[in-house]
This record gives sequence, C-alpha cells and structure tokens, in this order.
Amino acid sequence: MQATQFITNLYRAVDEKSISKLAPFLAEEVRFKLANFPSTQGKEAVLSANQGFFSSIESMQHRLDNIWQVEDKLICHGVVNYLRLDSTQTSATFATILTMKDDKITDYLVYADLSEL
Repeated sequence: MQATQFITNLYRAVDEKSISKLAPFLAEEVRFKLANFPSTQGKEAVLSANQGFFSSIESMQHRLDNIWQVEDKLICHGVVNYLRLDSTQTSATFATILTMKDDKITDYLVYADLSEL
C-alpha cells in the first residue's frame, strides 16, 4: 500500500463529505474516534457518525503536511479549514493515526481541537 496515495484519497472523500466514497476505506469492524466525541465501533455506525458530523458544517478542506507509514500504521498531520453553517470560518491542526489490515482501516483516530466548531 502506498501511504501518501491512500491518505490523499481518504481525505479527498472526507472533504467531499461523501459517505459512499468513505465507505470503501473502512473495515467492517472499524473503530473511529474524532477529537473528544465518543468512540464509534462498526462500519455502519462510523459512517452514520461521519454523516452527522458532515451535516454540522458547510464544508472542510484538509491540508496534509506530513504522511508516514510505520508497520501497519498510517499517520498524517496537517491543518483542516472549516466553513461553518453560518458561513464563518475556523481552522484546526490535526493528526490522524490509522491502523490498517488488508488495506482497510480498522482503527481511525483523529486528534484535533474542534472546540471552535
């Protein structure tokens, strides 16, 4: 697996707020944790949680500054710019750690301060 291409494609799907494009990246047993939100387990529950988050913002755009692969982990760091539903903007630095199995995400951890959203 090519880490840079995988993460670039993943965040393209996220920035498009596309559940149908996000789904193929996830293993059936995936665990998802975004910032201080509760952890979610299982592909359908994770997709539902993402849909809920996607509907809470107008848009987002991730800038990927660094991408690493260490064994079964893909790690990235960057800045995400959000456009809120009221048309105001905010940004947050983020780091994501993905645990992979058979080219699917089994553990999806996103660290960011989203308190400004």
